Amino acid sequence: MLDSLQMLANGFLTAGSLMNLLMAALGALVGTLVGVLPGLGAASAIAILIPVTAVLEPTQAIIMLAGIYYGAQYGGSTTAILLNIPGETASIPTCLDGYPMAKQGRGGPALGISAIASCLAGLLGVAGLAFFAPIFAEYALKFGPPEYFALMVLSLSIIVNFSGEQVLKGFAMGILGYVLSMVGMGITSGLPRLTFGSVTLTRGFDSIPIIIGLFALPEVFKGMEEKTVAISSGKIGSIYPSLKDLRESFWPMLRGWAIGFFLGLLPGCSPAVSTFMSYDVEKRVSKHPERFGQGEIAGVAGPEAANNANSQAGFIPLFSFGIPASPALAVLLAGLMIYGLQPGPMLFTQQDGFVWTVIASMFIGNFMLLFLNLPLVGIWVRLTRIPYGILGPVILFLCVIGSYSSRNSMFDVGVTVVFGILGYFLQKYRFPIVPLVLCSILGSTMERGFIQSMAMSGDNLLIFVQRPISCGILILTVILTVISFKAMRKTKKMAAEAAGDDIDIGSGA
Repeated sequence: MLDSLQMLANGFLTAGSLMNLLMAALGALVGTLVGVLPGLGAASAIAILIPVTAVLEPTQAIIMLAGIYYGAQYGGSTTAILLNIPGETASIPTCLDGYPMAKQGRGGPALGISAIASCLAGLLGVAGLAFFAPIFAEYALKFGPPEYFALMVLSLSIIVNFSGEQVLKGFAMGILGYVLSMVGMGITSGLPRLTFGSVTLTRGFDSIPIIIGLFALPEVFKGMEEKTVAISSGKIGSIYPSLKDLRESFWPMLRGWAIGFFLGLLPGCSPAVSTFMSYDVEKRVSKHPERFGQGEIAGVAGPEAANNANSQAGFIPLFSFGIPASPALAVLLAGLMIYGLQPGPMLFTQQDGFVWTVIASMFIGNFMLLFLNLPLVGIWVRLTRIPYGILGPVILFLCVIGSYSSRNSMFDVGVTVVFGILGYFLQKYRFPIVPLVLCSILGSTMERGFIQSMAMSGDNLLIFVQRPISCGILILTVILTVISFKAMRKTKKMAAEAAGDDIDIGSGA
């Protein structure tokens, strides 16, 4: 523990450099903007900006991209409260009481409590990250090819969570992603495979054009189709909550943090599960449950804290095991690998300076977000009125630049366009995209781990259950898959109940 505190202190010294502070501030600002603008999510923004960060050092780049991720969680509450538009399922509970508060002229206090709850949960979440992540990393030297293969199986098991009701479609997308990962030169043979005689395909598919195409372009296409929404006519009011609001929100914030953080430790447990569970808990413990849905501030504080705590906790399985807990973290995983940083058990031993600098920057970034969200809320409100006819072409231009700059190839631009069109139709017909991306990223690592394990055991598959750690990971995979199915059913039920209110689920943050 003392070693961790010392490394965290060193991380603060590095994170406090002018360039790192600038990257944290820029990430927080862009993340808030991404969260506020309907039609643009954190995953899309990170995918677009990964190529742009190529001019930065890896640590600076990840600080900025991580800031975009957790900053978007803050910004998303603005549209949920003022427009009744949750960018994703996780934001529905915020709408249930946040929007009624806005209609009552108390949108300002709702936004203020949302920002404070997010900051408190974010800071406690990063503290938990600093405590728990090194514990997982202690087992790093015990990991061999069988353990890494088991980790990849665990990673792919979260396809169930990302697929929602469309599990079979999710597995189909996972197979397609794995096929994409096989295009190029064989891992062991060194011979071309699935290239169909094309010299260009021998290099394989770069992950950036695929990610930009699947995440960013469909949002542009959908945004062009949808009408621009108008902001609530209710008065925002003062953004600073009263002492009464703070007293009523304090315990919901702490309960929301505890629920979000500890559920976030489970690989693949989505923020939606945390926010709905937090809302349910607050309604159960309240002395006046009938007020929920009518503008109860605890109904905003708890879910917002749970959402941000879950987001911070998601970095623990990402850094420790290379397992992303959300679509945005799946894209960030690709960014880490592009920068030559292999997420997993060895990251804390081989790149400890990088890890602790990023963790320290997250402490700083959460404070920055609090000061960005409270004084600048008026600006964020005005930004929600930007017509998509202006915003869409700008995003499209950034997509083309980002895909080209990954390898300076027009072929990659074509790949972006093809996967953009494919992604649009996949989303339209409810095919989950994350399993495709996840398997295309992890497919080669999984294949390498399996081949090396077979070489170690003389083609004996029992090696995966004979080694305690790999066997334990596989058992955990089964347990988490069962939990995911049960949590998915409960979340679906609560979302269906919430659908009784007039909530428009958009495609943004």
